[in-house]
Amino acid sequence: MVDFKFIFDFGSPKTYLVYKLLPGIEKRTNTTAEYIPVLLGGIFKSTNNVSPIESFKTVPAKGKYDDLDTARFVKKHDIDFNFNSNFPINTLNLMRGAIYAQENEIFDKYVEVVFKSMWVDNKKMDDLNVIQSVLLENGLPVKEIFEGTQDQKIKDKLVKNTSEAVEKGVFGAPSLLVNNELFFGKETLQDVEELLVKEAG
Repeated sequence: MVDFKFIFDFGSPKTYLVYKLLPGIEKRTNTTAEYIPVLLGGIFKSTNNVSPIESFKTVPAKGKYDDLDTARFVKKHDIDFNFNSNFPINTLNLMRGAIYAQENEIFDKYVEVVFKSMWVDNKKMDDLNVIQSVLLENGLPVKEIFEGTQDQKIKDKLVKNTSEAVEKGVFGAPSLLVNNELFFGKETLQDVEELLVKEAG
């Protein structure tokens, strides 16, 4: 059985784009990705990395190209995407919520709702009132999720996920692991799919 992991943080727009293409990859390769919620800020800190938006400040041309590349990718794959005007967004509560959702069988819906709110609906998803409204509108248990984000076991699990990702060589998002082989960025999806086919066969 192939060990296939998707290392994700809702705050990364490229991670959202990979998320939208994952179901197709899973179907074509007859595999299932294990979603690993992490805190991207923690990964950056542990690896002395900086966010793309920081690097674009010193190399403006890189930022312009990134916008162009993203637009081409979105058009090619027909993905509904709007860059969030509130970016960057602190995702600590959202990622703790993901851990809670994963442990309480509401994960798929939670992930879908949060990603859409972030990268389609332009919601300010580090505002607790906004998060509450979004979860309520989509029939998710707000009280339980909010309480879960304050549970020490949930907090510890997010820290553990983040630390373990760094130990496996992860330095940013989106990152995917196929039998512990690391792939970084949306540009590697074809290579990921080819290896999944090979390993699954």
